[in-house]
Amino acid sequence: MSAAVNAEPLQDRAESLSRRFAEVYGQEPDGVWRAPGRVNLIGEHTDYNNGFVLPFAIDRSALVAVRLRRPDQDPEDEADVVRLASTYGQKGRGLSHARFRTGGLVPGAAEGWGGYPAGVVYALQQRAGVSVPGFDLLLDSTVPVGAGLSSSHAVEVAVIVALNDLLGLGLDRAGMARLTQYAENEFVGAPTGIMDQSASLMGQDGGALFLDCRSLDAENVPLPLADHGLEVLVMDTRVAHSHADGGYSARRSACERGAAALGADSLRDVPADADLSGLDAEVQRRVRHVLGENQRVLAVVEELRRGNVDGIGELLVASHASLRDDFEVSCPELDLAVDAALAAGALGARMTGGGFGGSAIALIRAETENEVRAAVLAAFEDKGWKEPALFTVLPAAGAGRL
Repeated sequence: MSAAVNAEPLQDRAESLSRRFAEVYGQEPDGVWRAPGRVNLIGEHTDYNNGFVLPFAIDRSALVAVRLRRPDQDPEDEADVVRLASTYGQKGRGLSHARFRTGGLVPGAAEGWGGYPAGVVYALQQRAGVSVPGFDLLLDSTVPVGAGLSSSHAVEVAVIVALNDLLGLGLDRAGMARLTQYAENEFVGAPTGIMDQSASLMGQDGGALFLDCRSLDAENVPLPLADHGLEVLVMDTRVAHSHADGGYSARRSACERGAAALGADSLRDVPADADLSGLDAEVQRRVRHVLGENQRVLAVVEELRRGNVDGIGELLVASHASLRDDFEVSCPELDLAVDAALAAGALGARMTGGGFGGSAIALIRAETENEVRAAVLAAFEDKGWKEPALFTVLPAAGAGRL
C-alpha cells in the first residue's frame, strides 16, 4: 500500500463522528479534535533520562467529538458527569462506554480506556488548577493499539487540546505535553517520558521533531521522505506490550541507579565517554545504551539537516542492536522483522517504541516496498507466527481542531 493510500480522509471522519455523537448523546458536539500517533525515528528510552529524541507525528490519529455540559441544558446533578463512548476496536456499530465524575477525581476512579481522558481531567485539576465541568465525548482512532505508535497518548492529547479550546485555558504546546505526562505518570500509573505527547502536539508535515526532553526545546527537522523516493514501513508484530508492567519500570530504575552511581542527576549529565566500569553489569548495559542513543540521535539530526536522508540507515540499525543487546527490550518477533527487512534491501531498520513487542520500522526505497513486505511476511510465516500488520506512514501535522 502506498503512502498516499494511507492518507486519512480527516474531514470525512470528523463529519461521521459528529453524526454518530448526535445519535449517541442526542446533542451536537461542540467540535471535533484530532491528535496523531507517532513513530519514533530514533531515540529510544532517552526521554525519561532527559535526553534527545527524534519522533514524527504520523497520518494515523485519534479523533474526539466533545460537548461540555451546560447549566441551562443539563440536569444539575450531572454537572460534573463525564460520559465516554468509543468506536475504537468495536465491531460494526458497537460502542465501548465509560463514565466518571470530575468532582473528587482520584487515581483509580476510571478503569480501562476511560482512564486516559480521566487522567487528563485529573492533571488539569491538580497541576493547572482548572475546574473542569462534565462533558460528553465520543472517540474514534486509527492508531493501532499495542503497536508502539502511542495510541494512548493520542487519546490524551486529543482530550487536552479539546478542553484547552473549549475552556479557553490558553495552554501552550509544551504545557499540554507536561500535563499529559503527569496524567500518564500519576493517574494511569505508567512511568513514561514526555516524547510521545510532544510529538503528537508539535509535529509538522514533512518533518521530524528534534526534542530536548530536559528543556523541551524543539526543532522541526526536515524529513522529506517522498522527495527522496523513500518510505517508512511500520511492521506491527501484533505482540502485546504494556508500559505499565515491570519491564519498563525496571529499565527506568536501572537508569536512575546508574546516574546516581555516576554522580549525576540524570543520564543526560553523564558524558558519552564516561567510565562505566564501576557499575554492575546490568546497569552498565542500560547506561551504555542511553549514552550511545543520545549520540545517535544527534548524528541523525545532522544528516537530516544536510539533506542526507538516505544516510541515516546505519544509525537506525545500530540503535536496534543497542536496544536488543544492552537495553534488552526487543523480542524475537521484532528482531525477525528488522533482519528480514534489511535482508530485502531496507536502508535501515529498528524496533520503535518502548519495546517488549509492538512495532519495528524500516527505511525503504519506495520501489522496493513490495519486496520488503513479502520478505517480512514470509519470514513470519516460516516461523509459524501471527502475520504482522504492515503499512507506511508519513510525517503529519500535530494535534488540533478539525
